[in-house]
Amino acid sequence: MIPRSNFNAISLSLIVFLTFLYYSSGSSPCSSTHQGNALQFWIENDRFCKDGVPFQIIGGDMHYFRIVPEYWKDRLLRAKALGLNTIQTYVPWNIHEPQPEKYSFNGIADLEAYIQLAHELGFLIMLRAGPYICGEWDLGGFPAWLLSIEPALELRSSDSTFLSLVERWWGVLLPKIRPLLYQNGGPIIMIQVENEYGSFGSDKNYLQYLAKLARRHLGDEVVLYTTDGAGDATLTNGAIPEEGVYAAVDFDTWSNSSTAFEIQKKYNFPRKSPPLSSEFYTGWLTHWGEKLATTNASSTAAALENILSKDGSAVLYMAHGGTNFGLFSGANTDSNDESAYKPDLTSYDYDAPIKEYGDVNNPKYKELRRVIRKHAAAPLPSFPSSIATEAYGIVKLNKTFSLFEALNLFSNPTKTVESENPIPMELAGQMYGFMLYVSEYEQKKGNSTVSISKIHDRAQVFVSCSEGDKSNPHFVGVIERWNNKEPLSVPYLGCPSNISLFILVENMGRVNYGKYIYDRKGILSTVQVDNLTLHRWRMHPIQFDCISNLSKNGLMKKYPYPIEEKISLRRGFKNHIGNMRYRHREQKSNTPAFYKGHFSINLTSMLKDTFISFRGWNKGIAFVNNFNIGRFWPKVGPQCTLYVPAPILKQGENTLVIFELESAKPDHTINFVSAPDFSCNLNMLHEK
Repeated sequence: MIPRSNFNAISLSLIVFLTFLYYSSGSSPCSSTHQGNALQFWIENDRFCKDGVPFQIIGGDMHYFRIVPEYWKDRLLRAKALGLNTIQTYVPWNIHEPQPEKYSFNGIADLEAYIQLAHELGFLIMLRAGPYICGEWDLGGFPAWLLSIEPALELRSSDSTFLSLVERWWGVLLPKIRPLLYQNGGPIIMIQVENEYGSFGSDKNYLQYLAKLARRHLGDEVVLYTTDGAGDATLTNGAIPEEGVYAAVDFDTWSNSSTAFEIQKKYNFPRKSPPLSSEFYTGWLTHWGEKLATTNASSTAAALENILSKDGSAVLYMAHGGTNFGLFSGANTDSNDESAYKPDLTSYDYDAPIKEYGDVNNPKYKELRRVIRKHAAAPLPSFPSSIATEAYGIVKLNKTFSLFEALNLFSNPTKTVESENPIPMELAGQMYGFMLYVSEYEQKKGNSTVSISKIHDRAQVFVSCSEGDKSNPHFVGVIERWNNKEPLSVPYLGCPSNISLFILVENMGRVNYGKYIYDRKGILSTVQVDNLTLHRWRMHPIQFDCISNLSKNGLMKKYPYPIEEKISLRRGFKNHIGNMRYRHREQKSNTPAFYKGHFSINLTSMLKDTFISFRGWNKGIAFVNNFNIGRFWPKVGPQCTLYVPAPILKQGENTLVIFELESAKPDHTINFVSAPDFSCNLNMLHEK
């Protein structure tokens, strides 16, 4: 019998000897050193290696541009308490270069501040640098002005003009990123090239160009990666291992992760394929007119456990979704029908474990935290506190004026475009929101018809007599991209002059995924009245820069027309030409109009997150203290409320402005409530 003390010594010697053999044979998970730098992140023996030690990525997507900066730290700490060690984020080109060579990296676009904050809190970063990101974000993150270039660019391709613009953009972005790479003392461990390209095309020259461009700016040590669906077809098109780019995969919770990772291995070099789902779907997106998408908390947690227990890595998509503030939400179409248009909600809650407003007191967060706790390298922080919300109650709004009453307040005459035929919004310099198209035609006895074969995305049609007051035109109807089958019938107005035709077109978000991504907005065809093509158009881009100055006094001061051409602001103003039937017809609905109200918050301590309920209203956009909180459309659903983060509010008087496109709630009130509501009755945009 060997004495216990001798046995322990022999065992220790054996372990040391076997470890030496393991490393010397080249079978170690990670080399003890890598290129001589103490700070290194690399891939070896099908493992991620961080400073010579195997590293398991337990990450989550959290996008800085969907969270007000004041809440970045709070949301990151909630991700920390969930057990995440890595944050993944897209970089949307369009918020950083809104106009050609006019760059923005401030406020909600302060990417460097977000990355540095995550670093301070102990996170690593996986950066999805694009240039295309998808992400249910307008045009997949491409700047809309790319669509104004003639001849038309071929997006996501080797088109030389397109590549020159990408090179210019990355020439600004990537030098900002280089100091933040892990080997340079920052938190960024990997940079994604493009996104899910294998679902779009097969131009390997394009992908190879991006990889070379990234390395030119970031150095050869940087770990580049692609993400594609875990299938042979998508990975064949999207993976570029010949460029030394690591291929990750994405899949949903009911997919077989072992099968997915085996497929992934085929598209990476031998021993260079650590199993990683870089988009492990904790939920799903929702379009207007659809039931809110949800996934089961227990099954999601079980699927994550299956990955982590086998030494796989995963990035939760989303860990925290946030909000599509402003007019940046994207859209989808059917794979073979661009008219089957499906715009995304303002909310990007995504049924993520950290809810849109930061709530974590839900089954999904708790179940995922339970699983991650078992695999985390360090004890998890304590469970986060609940989010304080406030119901500020009912606020009465006053109608200030209709869009037609104040056209020159919201459409700078110097920006008006004239052409023989309608042109897309982008060619008129209007990248987001609305544009008003105006033309004239000669009336005939009896009703007429108006038809537009291609509209992107939704048009409200109005007519009036060409001579006299045009502040109260007659509403004809709506033409929608997804429901454009029959011409609109225009009633006989009995005017002694021509008829003015007004078409207000709304851009509801550009397609962000699939082959119809080149998604120009506005009127994209001819307009016909009684089968005759109309010519000589004026196009008025609608801007909201002066939204804070909404008052009739402000309108009268700013309106630049001579006094005899000023519109009337008197309620019930009558058109003094035309027959009596039309003259006394005052439009009380379906006319786009602005509504303004105020509410007070007495103490700073009362500034809390809140939600505006739009039940009883129809469709439009809303501004709180000049901040565009997004689109509302309770008429279609399912989203009934818009999220208002507390940092948007202020002590004292706060201002709410609503641009309602159709008809206001009869009593002109909204209700500030303390919880989100996604239970509006659904009015499906497409038959299932």
